[in-house]
Amino acid sequence: MFRFRLGSIPVEVHSFHLLASAVFGWSFASYASQVGPPWLAEYVLEEGHPRYGAAIAAYVLAWMFIVFVSVVVHELGHAIFFRAFGYQPNIVLVWLGGETYPNAPSPIPWHKSVLSTLAGPLFGLLLGAVCWVGATVVGGHSLALDFFLFWFLRANLFWAALNLLPVPPLDGGHVTTTLASRFFGRAGFIAAQGLALLISLAMVAWGLSTGSLLLPVFFAMWGFQCVRAIRDAFQAGRMGEDQRPLAEALRQAQQALSRGALDEARTLATPVLEAGEALTPQLASHAHHLLGWVAVKGGQGRLALDHFAQVQGQPVESHALAAAFSLVGDETRALPLWEMAWRDTGDRTVMHEYGGSLLRAGKRDAALKLPGVDLAAAFSCAERVLFIRGAYSEAAAMGEAALDYVPNPQIAYDAACAFAKAQNVSDAVRLLHRAKALGYRDAAYAASDEDLAPLHGHPGFEAWLTELRQSAAS
Repeated sequence: MFRFRLGSIPVEVHSFHLLASAVFGWSFASYASQVGPPWLAEYVLEEGHPRYGAAIAAYVLAWMFIVFVSVVVHELGHAIFFRAFGYQPNIVLVWLGGETYPNAPSPIPWHKSVLSTLAGPLFGLLLGAVCWVGATVVGGHSLALDFFLFWFLRANLFWAALNLLPVPPLDGGHVTTTLASRFFGRAGFIAAQGLALLISLAMVAWGLSTGSLLLPVFFAMWGFQCVRAIRDAFQAGRMGEDQRPLAEALRQAQQALSRGALDEARTLATPVLEAGEALTPQLASHAHHLLGWVAVKGGQGRLALDHFAQVQGQPVESHALAAAFSLVGDETRALPLWEMAWRDTGDRTVMHEYGGSLLRAGKRDAALKLPGVDLAAAFSCAERVLFIRGAYSEAAAMGEAALDYVPNPQIAYDAACAFAKAQNVSDAVRLLHRAKALGYRDAAYAASDEDLAPLHGHPGFEAWLTELRQSAAS
């Protein structure tokens, strides 16, 4: 696997994509003289020729390049439109195709989804048009150039035409299903799946008649998925009345989570998982995803991971998983997820959480070198997670170490709270004096802060509180 970026869009290439394209190129090599342009036949070497092995290797590498570029351009069409609509897309290349994830914070409006989906085949057609123009203008000057122009044109025309077939999970199937469901509801969805099933059967028959194996296998698999979708839709129609209250409960729970009412969100979402036969896999995944976020925001890392593990059919945000692993103290797994989330989103809050994870992992130099990092924010993130985990002594040490870089009154106060929770009274009072010297003045909050409860009645704390009140009064 390797990663790179196209502008602000991250691209991840799985090794299976390279392997599949290599196998495709190797299997296609024996047909090169039959399906290629006439001028290519005279350059095809027979088996046993001294350079036959090198020719086959070059042919395979050429097809790996053609597949890779064609798929990237196709997925880039989706990604650019998602980006234009304000989302933070990323591209993943697997097998002979790819997937573009919009990373949208909420469901994408149907018209934006349709336009973004059609952009993929459109970009493929544009690449094919560029190759056609290139073949017209500069064709005949170079065998290698003619080869690539010839096959880029045909590969992209074929790929675009195939993707526009109204069969899920192809782009045309997504568009057809989205539009039919939007305007005709469940009946439209069933009709779209029925059309996809008929086309799948026709493609299986056509593929077998031509001696092809790859297309019949894929369309047979997709046809079977259509049958299951139709069955599930009929079952959902019978269960619809039972599902509406569950879907409404999850909608209200999502609203509660958005405004930070974690207890309300948990109370609304938890009963959904106990709904019995009325609970569909989609509703169950939605509930687990939502409750995973509730657990993350509530500082319950293990519970969050348990919920996220049961989410199916939708991606779990990398920063949510990173936060959950950090909360359970597994920074080894959290670090690459935090880095991925930061590079994918460019969000400064995520960057500071990543910095906090680096600090907790003992990689202070790496944290300090993050571009544009706010050290106070990064150290605060590091300290807060340790405090939530109950590692109070470690949190206090992290806070005190932060003061060497950022003499911040709030960081000193938080370190004092951590020392107090660790029952280290003398160091807690010492850090409180440090916080006051740096400018901390909120005596009313300090007097009622439960984290400082272990210090109540201690002469040093009471004297500090009195000094703080007098400073505020003066």
